[in-house]
Amino acid sequence: MELGPPALGAQSLTHWITGEVRIESYSALKKKEILPFVTAWMKLENIILSEVSQSHWKPCVLGQMTSSLSVFVDDGSSDKLLSHLMGLDRYQLEDFKLCVQSPQLLPENVQKISWANLKAISPTNLLCLLKEHLSVRQVWDVTLRIFEHMKLTSLCEQMRAEMNEMAQVWGPQDPNQEEPEMLEEETAHRRRYREKMRMNILVLWDNIPWPDDHIYLHSTVEQEHRLLRSLLCPNRAGAQPLPIVLEGLAGVGKTTLAMKVMLHWAEGILFQHQFSYVFYISCHKVGEIVNTTFAGLLSRDWPDSQVPIEEFRSHPERLLFVIDGFEEMTVSSNLYESPPCTDWYQQLPLARILLHLLKKELVPTATLLITTRDYGNRDLKNLLVNPCFVVVSGFTEGDREEYFIKFFGDLDKANKILNRIRKMETLFDSCSAPLVCWTVCSSLKWQTASNPSFRLATQTTTSIYAYFFCSLFAMAEVSLSDQSLPEQWRALCCLAAEGMWFSNFTFAKEVMEQGHLEASFIDSLLRLNVLRKVSDCEECISFTHQGFQAFWGAMFYVLWGTRGSLGGPPKHQEMRVLLNDAFANTNFYWHQMALFFFGLLNTDLARELEDTLRCEMSPRVMDELLDWAEGLEKYDAVSVHFEFLQFFQCLCETQDENFIRQILNHLLEADLDLHGYQHLQVSSFCLKHCQNLRKLRLSVSGPILEMKLTSASETLETGVGDFRKHQWEDICSVFCNGNMRELDLSNSKLNTSSMKELCYKLRNPRCKLQKLTCKSMSPVKILKELVIVLHGNHKLTHLDLSSNNLGITVSKMIFRTLRHSACNLKYLCLEKCNLLAAHCEDLALLLISTQGMTRLCLGINQLQDDGVRLLCASLTHPECVLERLVLWSCQLGAPSCRYLSDALLQNKSLTHLNLRKNNLGDEGVKFLCEALSRPDCNLQNLNLSDCSFTVEGCRELTHALKYNHNVKILDVGKNDVQDDGVRELCRILKRPSCALETLGLEKCNLTPDCCWPLSSVLRSSKSLVNLNLLGNDLGPEGVNTLWTSLKKSTCKLRKLG
Repeated sequence: MELGPPALGAQSLTHWITGEVRIESYSALKKKEILPFVTAWMKLENIILSEVSQSHWKPCVLGQMTSSLSVFVDDGSSDKLLSHLMGLDRYQLEDFKLCVQSPQLLPENVQKISWANLKAISPTNLLCLLKEHLSVRQVWDVTLRIFEHMKLTSLCEQMRAEMNEMAQVWGPQDPNQEEPEMLEEETAHRRRYREKMRMNILVLWDNIPWPDDHIYLHSTVEQEHRLLRSLLCPNRAGAQPLPIVLEGLAGVGKTTLAMKVMLHWAEGILFQHQFSYVFYISCHKVGEIVNTTFAGLLSRDWPDSQVPIEEFRSHPERLLFVIDGFEEMTVSSNLYESPPCTDWYQQLPLARILLHLLKKELVPTATLLITTRDYGNRDLKNLLVNPCFVVVSGFTEGDREEYFIKFFGDLDKANKILNRIRKMETLFDSCSAPLVCWTVCSSLKWQTASNPSFRLATQTTTSIYAYFFCSLFAMAEVSLSDQSLPEQWRALCCLAAEGMWFSNFTFAKEVMEQGHLEASFIDSLLRLNVLRKVSDCEECISFTHQGFQAFWGAMFYVLWGTRGSLGGPPKHQEMRVLLNDAFANTNFYWHQMALFFFGLLNTDLARELEDTLRCEMSPRVMDELLDWAEGLEKYDAVSVHFEFLQFFQCLCETQDENFIRQILNHLLEADLDLHGYQHLQVSSFCLKHCQNLRKLRLSVSGPILEMKLTSASETLETGVGDFRKHQWEDICSVFCNGNMRELDLSNSKLNTSSMKELCYKLRNPRCKLQKLTCKSMSPVKILKELVIVLHGNHKLTHLDLSSNNLGITVSKMIFRTLRHSACNLKYLCLEKCNLLAAHCEDLALLLISTQGMTRLCLGINQLQDDGVRLLCASLTHPECVLERLVLWSCQLGAPSCRYLSDALLQNKSLTHLNLRKNNLGDEGVKFLCEALSRPDCNLQNLNLSDCSFTVEGCRELTHALKYNHNVKILDVGKNDVQDDGVRELCRILKRPSCALETLGLEKCNLTPDCCWPLSSVLRSSKSLVNLNLLGNDLGPEGVNTLWTSLKKSTCKLRKLG
């Protein structure tokens, strides 16, 4: 659990709701004032609503949140009233607030608004607060009475005129109409519980230590209550409330927002009609309680012994459970399979009780509000029923800018630093947490002051954190000898690493004692804000921010020593597992730990840490890392997920070019999606050192190659006119390493100059590229530059331009270039390129002139029968050596089959023909079978699935296969073949001369009756090894019939689908 001024800033979130949250401290309330350092904000635009299940999201969440807005949306009366309040000077506003406290000026039975909530409130928030207690009409009436009491005559006259105008909109007031629902009479024990909760929360916040030089942003509060109500809006009548999950990075304000919900309830401001009781459960305390009951859990924080359990049970829909820090709850896998539990008095481990609570077994109609750091937490998604995930994003970019400017107090200096940090996109994103902002600013401020030769351009994320800690310890008094310090650092780092392995971020006193951490050392770290006491856990500590824990956890693997943090494998083996997991995992904190680990290998940085912290670094880490890198040669980017960009970023963190080169010598393939400047930067630095790279998928999905330099100072610093151009040149240089064989640029957005640069590199004599894929390129016109690569290129054998709207101009240029006599292209894929019959004339010429072309894919193009006619004219040419032709979904009909049949009678090279998803009909199949029935037809693979033919078509195929023994694969799926069609095919399949190995019958309207002839084929066929029967209703009887034959030793079938 993390508390404190959350970084709740403002960015666009949903266009349905807007609002903000203000957090106040206990001391501020006591002093009747709002202190800047305890005020934090959260615009609802900061929260991104996401769903686990689309089917439940729209009707259950957005609908409710939209409807909840109607409470606050009126005909403009609020704007008019707000303008009157904002027109008051500060003394008049103070008088107005005092009058709000007067019962004589308020309607009867309205709950009194506390002075603590009124004292420092702005006019906007004052209006929101009044509307929480009164209807819109009552707010106008009360405001008018107060203005009359304040003798603001002209303002009163203006308000009366406005109220007369709005009377028609409000309608006549029914004298018998009931006032808005008021609170039921509150019992004494509920009042005591609410008061205890209120005091606990305020004291807890007040006891959190914050650095003296931390900057606290103070913003305007608007519609705080609307935000909180939107999070916990009432559900549809009779429906269970949806669990709400607040998720986000550490320190962005998830716990604070949840606590604010509890505080508003405890103060009687919000949720009075919705919740009778609110309970807080901290997940890091799960390990402290061995066995308890659910009733016992609810009794733990009760102010006395008279716990109204039966009241809880009688109205479970009026209970709210705030479950904080789910990521800290360690749950064994067998607990997820435990039987359901509804007994409030059954003794169980606390973890199991929480699971039953989360699964809505103990109190199905209660509301759950859960906080977690893990984005898309799988365990949580599996437990909860239709949860609503709400991302709390923290400081916006504007908030971060304001923080840096206020911290440095120098606009030019702050902007220069911001320009550098923005390029370190991962670090800049982390600055959404206020403590990370403070860490970065403190480190850079100390470095600029203490190092005359400080260069901002050389800073890395690791160096910023490392120098931050060096700044803390450079002048700190640590009451330990130099001899004991190395052991204490090892103990601290071991604690951090072990916690990262087990997602443990809170450490009890006994754990620290077991790790041999001395009390004086812990006290020093607490004073320096490296560690902090956990407010709701006596004698527990945590790292002040989880990024700190990741840093010290990474330090463990570079410190002297061989013992691992887990007490089992040695440190170097543990390090291997850490890196494999970090680069295969999307967990932000594992990535951060790996980044720090590589950054700490920098020699200068390691020496600085050794001198300042008086710790000892291991000299063997780099050698161990090089041993690990040898395993990169075995990585398959397709079958094994590996975060190559994260890996490159880690390598750049070392700033050791020779070491990076040695590591990357083992990399044979890479998969990169470049989204921003940092991706471009690390990719350009690393790819130029990948001398053995053979296969690269490179997608540039942002306008990063078109971005201009942000300032003249940046130009001077880089020493080049266009830094990004040079970085792109470095990326393209890898194509000339002599080993590159495959390049996939699919989904890239490139400008003309960057495409030209790439093509010139591919044209370089040292480039040995054989396969080039350019699917879905943007804009399409850049594909014209491919003529640079294609002209007379005898090395390139495969070209895939699918999913590009080529048009006449681009296609003519490419087809004309490919007809060059030196071109050696064997495979050309043009699927979904918006080709028409008119394009087929150029393609037909290509089939004749490019004598090596053996495979042509033209699927999902509107070629129609005229296009196939043009192609078939070339298929009959003696120079055509095409072996595979793919024409699926090309709007073909029976005439196309006539042209293809004529071509097959003369062409002896074509062995594979795919006509799937064309309306060929029985007539088309008949035309094809004229050629297919010839013994000298060399077709081996024929795909006729989804071609709109029937039993009659099957008869034609059966007749053709009597005479043709070359066909090995036949797919007739998704046609109305029916049982009779299968019987026809089975007659030929049982012949010893039939060579058919694969038969596709998916979704052919088959019944159990077809299984007898198929069963007979399975027993006797010597060739059939693959049979697809998916999507047919064969029934148990039919399956049993097939199973009987499958068990026979004579059955050769290997795959049944």
